[in-house]
Amino acid sequence: MLESHLASVPETGKLHLMPDIILTTLNAKYIHAAFGLRYLFANLGELQPRAVIAEFDINLRPLDIAEALLAREPKIIGLGIYIWNVAESLEVITAIKRVRPEVKIILGGPEVSYETEGQPIVALAAYVITGEADLKFAEVCRALLESNPQSTISHPQFPKIILAELPDFSRIALPYDYYTTADLAHRIVYVEASRGCPFTCEFCLSSLDIPVRQVPLDKFLEAMQQLIDRGLKQFKFVDRTFNLNIAVSKRLLEFFLARHQPGMFFHFEMIPDRLPAELREVIAKFPPGALQFEVGIQTFNPEVGSHISRRQNYDRLADNFQFLRRETSVHIHADLIVGLPGETLESFAAGFDRLIALGPQEIQVGILKRLRGTPIIRHDAEWQMVYNAHPPYEILQNKLLDFATMQRLRRFARYWDLAGNSGNFTATTPLIWSQGKPFTNFLRFSDWLYAKIHRTDSIALVRLAELLYEFLTDELKLEKLGTAEILWQDWQSGGRRDPPEFLREFLPDARVSRPASDKNLLPKRQARHLQTQTTSR
Repeated sequence: MLESHLASVPETGKLHLMPDIILTTLNAKYIHAAFGLRYLFANLGELQPRAVIAEFDINLRPLDIAEALLAREPKIIGLGIYIWNVAESLEVITAIKRVRPEVKIILGGPEVSYETEGQPIVALAAYVITGEADLKFAEVCRALLESNPQSTISHPQFPKIILAELPDFSRIALPYDYYTTADLAHRIVYVEASRGCPFTCEFCLSSLDIPVRQVPLDKFLEAMQQLIDRGLKQFKFVDRTFNLNIAVSKRLLEFFLARHQPGMFFHFEMIPDRLPAELREVIAKFPPGALQFEVGIQTFNPEVGSHISRRQNYDRLADNFQFLRRETSVHIHADLIVGLPGETLESFAAGFDRLIALGPQEIQVGILKRLRGTPIIRHDAEWQMVYNAHPPYEILQNKLLDFATMQRLRRFARYWDLAGNSGNFTATTPLIWSQGKPFTNFLRFSDWLYAKIHRTDSIALVRLAELLYEFLTDELKLEKLGTAEILWQDWQSGGRRDPPEFLREFLPDARVSRPASDKNLLPKRQARHLQTQTTSR
């Protein structure tokens, strides 16, 4: 099926196949439901019956997407542009404008909200709405449809680049009715209790959006109750600083705790050094597997933190991690960034080792990106920052890390995700540094693995397991039977029935111990980590 999702009104309503307005985007994967489109649709007011949402993903052919959109004969197409879809979206828009130049293309999203001059995709659009377009998009559509929508002349009321004022949340209609039953069952459902960020981290677009605004809490909780009543089990909060307002955070956590059912999962992005007693008390009550905290550390080097205007208390951070690991069952996803100005290979290694010691279940090793509009560019000259010219604009080298080193670290990040984060090898991966420091030894594994297979993707799980076993026993000289038993323990954590062929000689009587059924309701990666934690206790 070409389209990954199509909706116009709540599921009880009628679907309009020939709308005047199409809200669309290219998601990175089908599983990602476009949150922004649902906000725009929810706030169209009287224009809702004349609009549809049509979602695609970047794996589809741009010409096929253009065909599907034009088949509905829209007058206006609103397209969300992000770092992951700008190249493909440009192809879609180019085709549409060549075939139907009278169709008004309105762009929005972070990739076109800054540095618009010189962007080819901006040149093709009729209008670009920068910032939060929840209310502004409807205003523009209303004016266009009231005039002559077939005209190729711009509407005199609006410039090409339209700055959307920060909308008052009391005026914004919430979008949650526009998640379908299929969305709730099969896709990531995004929610937000607040927008904005009080911090000024220079690599992040949120640093440009300082005011933090709360969604009216009673209204939000009513919407969350409706999602629960409709059967939603997994909630992914996109708030940049969930635990900024302690009173609101506590009430939200208490709300979900009181309604918890087996398989429920709540993802929050949190400030790592802010976890007071009133939050700790509630967090500790959640059952295993229910909470995931995404913790943006980025660097443990205070000097680097100063360069990028990143403020955090590392002692308090460590204390919070220790609490979460010892007294709760929270799944911690912690972030570090490679390539920040002033970060050497040695200081990044020290930070990685320090984070390993704190024990998060996952460490996301991200490569620094030069996002449009972010003030990180002020370091370009001093630190000789060189970025890829194409999305996602990752750093290629800088004054302290040459291109070859950065490539090694890029592979390190990829292999770490496969071995360390996936949950497939939670007991086996630490064997890599059983005789030394985590970063140094995993980098050795990464270099060895790349020399062996010359690729970082499309590696079958059984092949990766065999290579991991080979490295541990042949390169590190670990005892074969003990290593095989630990690897087999990991293999079972995913519910796999039979040991891989290369392990059979060591495990002639191997039997699968099945994970508890309620863990199967959680996201797969988190469920594997939880299963390993449970069996190791």
